[in-house]
Amino acid sequence: MIIKIPKGTAIAFRNPQILCVDTKRVTLERALTNLYMKIFAQGAPLTLAYKKEHDIDSLEGFVKNLEDDGLITGASENLDAIEDWLRSSLLDMIYRGNMVKEKVATLRPMHLLSFRVQNKKYCRDYNTSDQLYVMLRHNKEVLEGLSRYLSKGWDKDANDIVSSVDLDVDTAGILFLTKNMKERKGIVTAIDNTKPFLVQQTEIFNDDIRRLLMYQDKLPRSVFIDYLKILCGFHLALYTMKLVYLLPKMVEAGTKNVEDGWSMVVDVTDNLDSLVSKYACKDAEIMANSFRDYVRATYKINIMQKSLANDNKDSSIENALDYIHNHLDEYKTEFKVILNSLIRDNELDKETDDETSLNDMLQYFDETDYFNKYVYIMEKSNLGTSQYKYLREFLDAVSMKNSASRLLADGRSRRHPRRGALGSKLLETLVQILVLNDNGHGGYYSESLSISELAARIRRRYGLIIDGIREPRFANADVETNEAFKENMDAFKDKLRQIGFYSDLSDAYILQKIRPRYNFDEK
Repeated sequence: MIIKIPKGTAIAFRNPQILCVDTKRVTLERALTNLYMKIFAQGAPLTLAYKKEHDIDSLEGFVKNLEDDGLITGASENLDAIEDWLRSSLLDMIYRGNMVKEKVATLRPMHLLSFRVQNKKYCRDYNTSDQLYVMLRHNKEVLEGLSRYLSKGWDKDANDIVSSVDLDVDTAGILFLTKNMKERKGIVTAIDNTKPFLVQQTEIFNDDIRRLLMYQDKLPRSVFIDYLKILCGFHLALYTMKLVYLLPKMVEAGTKNVEDGWSMVVDVTDNLDSLVSKYACKDAEIMANSFRDYVRATYKINIMQKSLANDNKDSSIENALDYIHNHLDEYKTEFKVILNSLIRDNELDKETDDETSLNDMLQYFDETDYFNKYVYIMEKSNLGTSQYKYLREFLDAVSMKNSASRLLADGRSRRHPRRGALGSKLLETLVQILVLNDNGHGGYYSESLSISELAARIRRRYGLIIDGIREPRFANADVETNEAFKENMDAFKDKLRQIGFYSDLSDAYILQKIRPRYNFDEK
């Protein structure tokens, strides 16, 4: 039974102090575009001056204007080629290829100014960009470095293109299309005071972006942006998975200081029936079964924070956790009044015996446990029950499920459920990051790694298990388990060979190394 909560009495589920995202199915390219807008405006909202809806015809009109200004030639005689270029290289579109429903969402996130061409109703990211911006802002050096790279070719002070900078044709096209467009900066927003909840995970994300910036002069811009998108999705997925694991533990302990023991077996084989698949599927199943605990923990914190704020007390998450664990009795009367009001006013199907059905649901709670009864009603409400579906959809999207950049994979039948995976493009991105070592002076140097050391670094840094033989939970592994992880490591080696980081130069194990594509010698 789903309980319908009257408007005005519900506790919102989204809590930016925990996770800024309103978990829904998102598109990472559009999240990047909205992130660029926040970087450009330093977190403040922007109102775009162009009020009409962008389409192919309007964008072709902008190109003709550039021709009229003498900045380009030959556009009027080659409108078909201009349209093909816009469609194939510059535009992110919804329903691409459907001539009836196809619409322009925004420009591809190739430059910081890509946000200037967008139709907001087709470019929603459900606050995903807020979360990325809050995480990036935790390290201002990284944020500023990324901003400099993304705005390459544009002088913000002069509000004009820097002609001396070499850019690829697509990025130059975006710059020329947007150069005369304007926007209006708004006032300070709520995210200005928001800090990342999982600080350690945020620092790993920023360190990965910092390492990626080392390649800014070596990689083609399109490759760099693709790596950036993969890292953003990858870390959003890890951040959310860790929240699902850690938040219920924090509520139970009454503090944020709990041990981070999260890990996940990833199947590298690309074979849905591999030997290691049952271990990867088991970890994904445990995570999915924890969604309910996460939703319940979030509602507990939100409810407690609201009560503390109403009393003009410290409503930080740390204080809310302490009150949940140690001082609930102070608010027993308040929760009793709210609970009785919800029971009296809940809007169920008129043919159902409302109060009896709801009381039946609450009969297993202690009679005076008003707080947990209140939480349970929110969890079972029309608002709470939708969170399980939305959370799964969000994780599927940011994990780039079943793509070459995947962190999750599944099949089309129940025989092949979700499991952790490691796509070739994601692996390529991680290898580029992990072959760099901090030199202790603000720079990095590259080094070769053995295959086992690379797998160990992925485990230490991200919690992803490729070779589980040395894991404490597999300490008493049988022959089948050992064979499963051996198969996974062989597949790992094959995948590294396919993406060009490894070649069999010798049978000697010590010579089997991952070779960096680009050398940095700042030791």
